[in-house]
Amino acid sequence: MTERATDEPVFADPQLASRLRLAVGRLNRRIRLASNDVPPLQLSTLVTVEQHGPLRQGELAQREAVSAPTMSRILAALDERGLVLRTPDPADARSTLVAISAAGTRALREIRSQRTALLDARLARLTPDERAALLAALPALESLVTED
Repeated sequence: MTERATDEPVFADPQLASRLRLAVGRLNRRIRLASNDVPPLQLSTLVTVEQHGPLRQGELAQREAVSAPTMSRILAALDERGLVLRTPDPADARSTLVAISAAGTRALREIRSQRTALLDARLARLTPDERAALLAALPALESLVTED
């Protein structure tokens, strides 16, 4: 992408951008639907707790960009399933800290394994040359998801 004098983005190849967006979006949707045991927002919250926990509910709501009542419902569902642990916050007795439980860690491992297996099965349908092309493209794809 290059910039014009008016700061409007100019795409080097709009067809590439469009096709890549559709392919990645559809593939992501198929992978997500294959292991829908944990709803998307609950799963996202669980991953955030795994990566950044233990966290206060307010901080978790902020990281997930949801309201406090929505986060309360998400955490109640995760807690009911035994996927998170809530403990009193030693710095503030009115607050609790949310951490991932052993069951939550196992659930994430299983979901990731299922999703990897699904993608692996789809990759197996490709020719060796197509798989090699994807392997060669991985550094470029990975650079698309890094923060600016």
